[in-house]
Amino acid sequence: MGAGASLMVALVAGSLVSGCEQAKEAVNKGGDTPCSEFVAQDKDKQRVTVRKYLEQDTKVTPTPDADGVDGAIAAIGLMCQAQANPDTPIRNADLTGVLVPKK
Repeated sequence: MGAGASLMVALVAGSLVSGCEQAKEAVNKGGDTPCSEFVAQDKDKQRVTVRKYLEQDTKVTPTPDADGVDGAIAAIGLMCQAQANPDTPIRNADLTGVLVPKK
């Protein structure tokens, strides 16, 4: 394979990896993720979804640590189990006391 062909293969491969990362971000809806999608996600995907939601929607600074994210996942999971509507977005979960102390 010539140098030009090798460069072309490298560019295509780089584009595919970049495209996959962008698609991953585009698919992750953060707080707009409906309960039906959230409960179907594996633990790692739930962690990514909740982190995105917390970073974008709750304006918690700094971003919660692993325990805060785990607490939010638990609260969201409880809300989703109690909801009759699987289209309820995860942003509807009451995270008071999980990330922000109750007053």
